[in-house]
Amino acid sequence: MTEQVKKASPRRRARECAVQALYSWYVSQNPAETVELNFVTEQEMKGVDLPYFRKLFRQTIENIDTVDRTLAPHLDRNLDELDPIEKAILRLAVYELQFETDVPYKVVINEAIEVTKVFGADESHKYVNGVLDKVAPALARK
Repeated sequence: MTEQVKKASPRRRARECAVQALYSWYVSQNPAETVELNFVTEQEMKGVDLPYFRKLFRQTIENIDTVDRTLAPHLDRNLDELDPIEKAILRLAVYELQFETDVPYKVVINEAIEVTKVFGADESHKYVNGVLDKVAPALARK
């Protein structure tokens, strides 16, 4: 585990775990309940805001069609062409922007960038930032 992960806030850790679980759900095609149970029992969950993790994971999947419809017009390629980890990060962030309106949009975008720096390719945080900078105003969050 990196130092960055150890020092992350409980909500950041919840987002990191939710991204990993969304990635696993997408790649494995297993039911969300199975992915969540396996994740919680097999991963290090110390320091994670567990209720927020569960909410983010479950609600992103429950609203996946709406999230994808919101996200798609702001991408430079088809959703299916995105790297699976970037797709998981963007889906989570769009869910938060769209449905967790108590979280300031700047926090959502910054958290997505930081999570991308942990799990994404070297420069992918710039892509995630660019996409979310277009999504936020479209949702009247900016």
